[in-house]
Amino acid sequence: MTELKYDKDGLIPVVVQDHLTNEVLMVAWANKEAFELMKSTGYTHFWSRSRQRLWKKGEESGNVQEIVSIQIDCDADTLLVRVRQTGPACHTGSPSCFSETIYGSLDGTMNTILEVKRIITDRLENPKEESYTCLLFSDENKMCKKVIEEAGEFVLALKDGDDDETAWELADLIYHIMVATAKSGLPMEKVYEKLAERRK
Repeated sequence: MTELKYDKDGLIPVVVQDHLTNEVLMVAWANKEAFELMKSTGYTHFWSRSRQRLWKKGEESGNVQEIVSIQIDCDADTLLVRVRQTGPACHTGSPSCFSETIYGSLDGTMNTILEVKRIITDRLENPKEESYTCLLFSDENKMCKKVIEEAGEFVLALKDGDDDETAWELADLIYHIMVATAKSGLPMEKVYEKLAERRK
């Protein structure tokens, strides 16, 4: 393994991502002991610069991070750790520590998928009478027919070469597939594993 480069204080920054969505959950610091604990236990451990001690993420809250993978950057001075997050990652109760946008907009980014996914999951767990998503959840035939319908409309829009219409129909298709997937309980890990088999 490439030797890690710690800074003058014996620390290395750790970027933590959700293993399914790649959402950045938090950034922390690790020393050699914390890094070794991560490898031996399979859970994130860090060095607290403010408390000057080792800590396991979730040791008090229960919101632990089970490690899926650890990568290093090209300079070997930063770790990227993908995790299965239990509960929220942030001490404020937010899913991620990066919840405030101070410049620009997230509307044209992959973050929209995360927001839609959270709403769909919430509708599944906390049904609302006026919700279209809940209507789909309650009518499996309608839910499945909408996936087929939107797939057809997407292909026709693609054939016509109209970017606006194609984007609209693809957004509809993605949403309806997300609803059906959430309802089925299909683990996305399985989908990613199947996609990995197609890397040829």
